[in-house]
Amino acid sequence: MKYYVFLTLTVLFWSGNFVFGRLISPEVEPVELAFFRWFFVALILLPYFIYRFKYIMQVLKKEYFIIITFSILGISCFNTLLYIGLQTTTATNALLINSSIPIMIIVLSAIILNKKITKMQSVGIVLSTLGVIFLILKGDIDNFITLEFTSGDLWILVACVTWALYTVLLKYKPKELNAFDFLSITVFIGIVLLAFVYFSLGYSFELDFIHKEEVLYSLIYIVVFPSLLSFYFWNMSIVEIGANKAGQFTHLMPIFGAILAYIFLGETLEFYHLVGILFIGIGIYLSIFLKKA
Repeated sequence: MKYYVFLTLTVLFWSGNFVFGRLISPEVEPVELAFFRWFFVALILLPYFIYRFKYIMQVLKKEYFIIITFSILGISCFNTLLYIGLQTTTATNALLINSSIPIMIIVLSAIILNKKITKMQSVGIVLSTLGVIFLILKGDIDNFITLEFTSGDLWILVACVTWALYTVLLKYKPKELNAFDFLSITVFIGIVLLAFVYFSLGYSFELDFIHKEEVLYSLIYIVVFPSLLSFYFWNMSIVEIGANKAGQFTHLMPIFGAILAYIFLGETLEFYHLVGILFIGIGIYLSIFLKKA
């Protein structure tokens, strides 16, 4: 049960990542935000990494290919692509595209892991996806006509593919590494790769963009919650309950997004929110919990 709690917290924190990433996008370049996000996470993990360095390096020598792959997909690429997309698209569009991740995970699991999907899981996925779409369209199909798609949406879509692939491949995470070992080594390899891109593009090691309190607080949030805690919870939960089940929790993001907007932005909760929440809740129950019950 604790892993379902971890997954719920994970998508709650990620919902905030969409909100704050979009909020500070006019102030911070995408590569800057991705680089400093993981740079500060690496600083936090540094004492632990030093303590476990010898052992982690022994595992890295044997499993370097898959570990580097995880670093590229999960650390270097996913959030960089996400922040690039949020420069030119809306949080609404991003959340709509993000709702495709559970389906991507199931398709990739079938291809890579030969996983089969049950009828009940199929029904659950359809219901929860409909719930997400209902939320995004605010209960009115006519709102689909007013949605405008940009190049940023393509970046978000590519980001979703990289995350789905990262999630499915966690099946091959080296068993010798515990959750913190794995997070540490992927972060440090990822930040090296990001640093290469960052400095190649002519950026300097300066925090000039932190000239507003909202940028500073947003960065602190992004470092601690969507990065450090969420990746730890997600990696650990995928290993325990599997990618297909865990992927369904990403459908909770529009719900949490609406709640966060209500708390922090003063937006109202409407009837369509309740309908969307109901569909998503039933869908997750059918695809994850019903078989167990």
